[in-house]
Amino acid sequence: MEFKRITLLCGHYGSGKTNVAVNMAFRLRQQYDKVAIADLDIVNPYFRSKDSEQEFKDADIKLICSAYANSNVDIPALPQEMYAIVDDTSLMSIIDVGGDDRGALALGRLSPKILEENNYEMYMVINCFRPLTRDVESTLEVMQEIETAGKIKFTGLINNSNLGDITSAQDVLTSNEYALAVEKASGVKLKLTTVKQELYNELVGKIDNLFPLTLQKKLI
Repeated sequence: MEFKRITLLCGHYGSGKTNVAVNMAFRLRQQYDKVAIADLDIVNPYFRSKDSEQEFKDADIKLICSAYANSNVDIPALPQEMYAIVDDTSLMSIIDVGGDDRGALALGRLSPKILEENNYEMYMVINCFRPLTRDVESTLEVMQEIETAGKIKFTGLINNSNLGDITSAQDVLTSNEYALAVEKASGVKLKLTTVKQELYNELVGKIDNLFPLTLQKKLI
Protein backbone atom coordinates (compact mmCIF):
# COMPACT_ATOMS: atom_id res chain seq x y z
CA MET A 1 0.00 0.00 0.00
CA GLU A 2 1.04 3.60 -0.53
CA PHE A 3 1.35 5.85 2.50
CA LYS A 4 0.88 9.57 2.96
CA ARG A 5 3.26 11.26 5.40
CA ILE A 6 0.71 11.07 8.21
CA THR A 7 -1.71 8.18 8.66
CA LEU A 8 -4.46 8.68 11.24
CA LEU A 9 -6.34 5.66 12.57
CA CYS A 10 -9.60 6.12 14.44
CA GLY A 11 -12.23 3.70 15.65
CA HIS A 12 -14.47 2.86 18.56
CA TYR A 13 -13.25 0.84 21.54
CA GLY A 14 -12.62 -2.74 20.50
CA SER A 15 -12.35 -1.94 16.80
CA GLY A 16 -8.74 -3.12 16.78
CA LYS A 17 -7.30 0.15 15.51
CA THR A 18 -4.21 -0.10 17.73
CA ASN A 19 -3.30 -3.48 16.28
CA VAL A 20 -3.75 -2.05 12.78
CA ALA A 21 -1.58 0.93 13.72
CA VAL A 22 1.21 -1.32 14.99
CA ASN A 23 1.20 -3.45 11.84
CA MET A 24 1.14 -0.37 9.61
CA ALA A 25 4.15 1.07 11.43
CA PHE A 26 6.21 -2.03 10.67
CA ARG A 27 5.04 -2.02 7.03
CA LEU A 28 5.97 1.66 6.77
CA ARG A 29 9.44 0.98 8.20
CA GLN A 30 10.12 -1.38 5.28
CA GLN A 31 9.76 1.61 2.94
CA TYR A 32 11.13 4.59 4.91
CA ASP A 33 14.04 5.31 7.26
CA LYS A 34 12.36 7.76 9.64
CA VAL A 35 9.16 6.29 11.06
CA ALA A 36 7.16 7.08 14.18
CA ILE A 37 4.05 5.65 15.77
CA ALA A 38 2.19 8.01 18.09
CA ASP A 39 -0.37 6.94 20.68
CA LEU A 40 -2.97 9.70 20.97
CA ASP A 41 -5.35 7.43 22.86
CA ILE A 42 -5.40 9.29 26.18
CA VAL A 43 -8.72 7.75 27.24
CA ASN A 44 -8.22 3.98 27.01
CA PRO A 45 -5.14 2.60 28.82
CA TYR A 46 -5.94 -1.07 28.32
CA PHE A 47 -4.55 -1.89 24.88
CA ARG A 48 -1.88 0.43 23.65
CA SER A 49 0.93 0.83 21.16
CA LYS A 50 3.35 0.82 24.10
CA ASP A 51 2.72 -2.92 24.45
CA SER A 52 5.04 -3.34 21.43
CA GLU A 53 7.71 -0.93 22.72
CA GLN A 54 10.62 -3.39 22.50
CA GLU A 55 9.67 -4.44 18.97
CA PHE A 56 9.63 -0.78 17.92
CA LYS A 57 13.11 -0.27 19.39
CA ASP A 58 14.42 -3.31 17.55
CA ALA A 59 13.00 -1.98 14.26
CA ASP A 60 14.21 1.59 14.87
CA ILE A 61 10.66 2.97 14.97
CA LYS A 62 10.11 5.99 17.21
CA LEU A 63 7.32 5.50 19.76
CA ILE A 64 5.58 8.66 20.98
CA CYS A 65 3.17 8.18 23.88
CA SER A 66 2.31 9.40 27.34
CA ALA A 67 4.97 8.75 29.96
CA TYR A 68 2.18 7.21 32.04
CA ALA A 69 1.04 4.65 29.47
CA ASN A 70 0.77 1.11 30.88
CA SER A 71 1.07 2.34 34.44
CA ASN A 72 -1.51 2.86 37.17
CA VAL A 73 -0.98 6.60 36.76
CA ASP A 74 -2.43 6.64 33.27
CA ILE A 75 -3.70 10.22 32.97
CA PRO A 76 -4.99 12.21 29.98
CA ALA A 77 -1.78 14.00 28.98
CA LEU A 78 0.03 14.38 25.66
CA PRO A 79 3.83 14.43 25.55
CA GLN A 80 5.47 17.52 24.08
CA GLU A 81 7.28 15.39 21.47
CA MET A 82 3.87 14.67 19.91
CA TYR A 83 4.27 17.94 18.00
CA ALA A 84 7.24 16.46 16.11
CA ILE A 85 4.60 14.74 13.97
CA VAL A 86 3.56 18.04 12.42
CA ASP A 87 6.84 19.94 12.82
CA ASP A 88 9.22 17.38 11.24
CA THR A 89 7.99 16.84 7.69
CA SER A 90 10.70 14.21 7.06
CA LEU A 91 9.06 11.91 9.62
CA MET A 92 6.57 9.31 8.37
CA SER A 93 3.98 8.86 11.11
CA ILE A 94 1.18 6.52 12.12
CA ILE A 95 -1.16 8.07 14.70
CA ASP A 96 -3.40 5.92 16.90
CA VAL A 97 -6.25 8.29 17.77
CA GLY A 98 -8.60 7.82 20.74
CA GLY A 99 -11.57 5.50 20.65
CA ASP A 100 -14.42 8.02 20.36
CA ASP A 101 -15.12 11.75 20.29
CA ARG A 102 -13.43 12.27 23.66
CA GLY A 103 -10.27 10.55 22.46
CA ALA A 104 -10.37 12.44 19.18
CA LEU A 105 -10.32 15.78 21.01
CA ALA A 106 -6.55 15.36 21.37
CA LEU A 107 -6.28 15.22 17.58
CA GLY A 108 -7.82 18.70 17.44
CA ARG A 109 -4.54 20.13 18.76
CA LEU A 110 -2.66 18.81 15.72
CA SER A 111 -5.34 19.04 13.04
CA PRO A 112 -4.70 22.64 11.86
CA LYS A 113 -1.12 21.82 10.83
CA ILE A 114 -2.09 18.42 9.43
CA LEU A 115 -4.70 20.07 7.23
CA GLU A 116 -2.29 22.82 6.20
CA GLU A 117 0.34 20.34 5.01
CA ASN A 118 -2.37 18.18 3.38
CA ASN A 119 -0.29 15.00 3.21
CA TYR A 120 -2.40 12.62 5.29
CA GLU A 121 -4.96 9.84 5.32
CA MET A 122 -7.65 9.68 8.01
CA TYR A 123 -8.98 6.13 8.31
CA MET A 124 -12.00 4.91 10.24
CA VAL A 125 -11.34 1.38 11.49
CA ILE A 126 -14.68 -0.44 11.56
CA ASN A 127 -15.64 -3.74 13.17
CA CYS A 128 -19.16 -5.16 12.84
CA PHE A 129 -18.51 -7.66 15.63
CA ARG A 130 -18.37 -4.93 18.29
CA PRO A 131 -21.65 -3.90 19.99
CA LEU A 132 -21.39 -0.15 19.37
CA THR A 133 -20.62 -0.44 15.63
CA ARG A 134 -22.52 -3.57 14.65
CA ASP A 135 -24.61 -1.83 11.97
CA VAL A 136 -24.30 1.01 9.46
CA GLU A 137 -26.31 3.54 11.45
CA SER A 138 -24.29 3.18 14.66
CA THR A 139 -21.01 3.22 12.73
CA LEU A 140 -21.94 6.45 10.95
CA GLU A 141 -22.82 8.02 14.30
CA VAL A 142 -19.37 7.22 15.70
CA MET A 143 -17.70 8.53 12.53
CA GLN A 144 -19.54 11.84 12.79
CA GLU A 145 -18.61 12.22 16.47
CA ILE A 146 -14.93 11.62 15.74
CA GLU A 147 -14.86 14.00 12.75
CA THR A 148 -16.45 16.75 14.81
CA ALA A 149 -14.08 16.31 17.76
CA GLY A 150 -10.91 15.78 15.70
CA LYS A 151 -11.75 18.50 13.14
CA ILE A 152 -10.65 16.32 10.21
CA LYS A 153 -12.83 14.40 7.74
CA PHE A 154 -12.28 10.72 7.04
CA THR A 155 -10.59 9.85 3.75
CA GLY A 156 -10.99 6.07 3.93
CA LEU A 157 -12.41 3.04 5.73
CA ILE A 158 -10.54 -0.01 7.01
CA ASN A 159 -12.66 -3.08 7.62
CA ASN A 160 -11.09 -4.76 10.64
CA SER A 161 -14.11 -6.90 11.54
CA ASN A 162 -12.79 -9.79 13.60
CA LEU A 163 -13.36 -12.02 16.61
CA GLY A 164 -9.76 -12.12 17.75
CA ASP A 165 -8.01 -15.49 17.67
CA ILE A 166 -11.21 -17.35 16.74
CA THR A 167 -11.86 -15.31 13.57
CA SER A 168 -12.59 -17.50 10.55
CA ALA A 169 -12.28 -16.72 6.85
CA GLN A 170 -16.08 -16.84 6.65
CA ASP A 171 -16.33 -14.15 9.36
CA VAL A 172 -14.22 -11.83 7.22
CA LEU A 173 -16.21 -12.61 4.07
CA THR A 174 -19.50 -12.00 5.89
CA SER A 175 -18.28 -8.63 7.19
CA ASN A 176 -17.55 -7.39 3.67
CA GLU A 177 -21.24 -6.66 3.01
CA TYR A 178 -21.37 -4.48 6.13
CA ALA A 179 -18.20 -2.61 5.13
CA LEU A 180 -19.51 -1.91 1.64
CA ALA A 181 -22.78 -0.67 3.12
CA VAL A 182 -20.86 1.76 5.35
CA GLU A 183 -18.93 2.91 2.28
CA LYS A 184 -22.14 3.58 0.36
CA ALA A 185 -23.90 5.36 3.25
CA SER A 186 -20.91 7.52 4.26
CA GLY A 187 -19.43 8.26 0.85
CA VAL A 188 -16.04 7.28 2.31
CA LYS A 189 -14.17 4.67 0.26
CA LEU A 190 -13.32 1.25 1.69
CA LYS A 191 -9.53 1.22 1.28
CA LEU A 192 -8.42 -1.94 3.12
CA THR A 193 -9.75 -5.12 4.68
CA THR A 194 -7.51 -6.59 7.34
CA VAL A 195 -7.10 -10.28 8.05
CA LYS A 196 -4.85 -12.15 10.45
CA GLN A 197 -1.78 -13.52 8.71
CA GLU A 198 -2.93 -17.14 9.05
CA LEU A 199 -6.05 -16.48 6.95
CA TYR A 200 -4.46 -14.35 4.24
CA ASN A 201 -3.83 -17.11 1.68
CA GLU A 202 -7.38 -18.42 2.13
CA LEU A 203 -8.92 -15.02 1.39
CA VAL A 204 -6.59 -13.46 -1.16
CA GLY A 205 -8.46 -12.99 -4.44
CA LYS A 206 -11.85 -13.11 -2.69
CA ILE A 207 -11.68 -9.63 -1.14
CA ASP A 208 -9.95 -6.60 -2.62
CA ASN A 209 -7.04 -4.84 -0.90
CA LEU A 210 -6.35 -7.38 1.84
CA PHE A 211 -3.90 -6.29 4.54
CA PRO A 212 -2.41 -9.15 6.62
CA LEU A 213 -1.99 -8.57 10.35
CA THR A 214 0.14 -10.08 13.06
CA LEU A 215 -1.85 -9.82 16.28
CA GLN A 216 -0.32 -7.62 18.98
CA LYS A 217 0.15 -9.29 22.36
CA LYS A 218 -1.18 -7.43 25.39
CA LEU A 219 1.34 -6.96 28.19
CA ILE A 220 0.13 -8.24 31.55
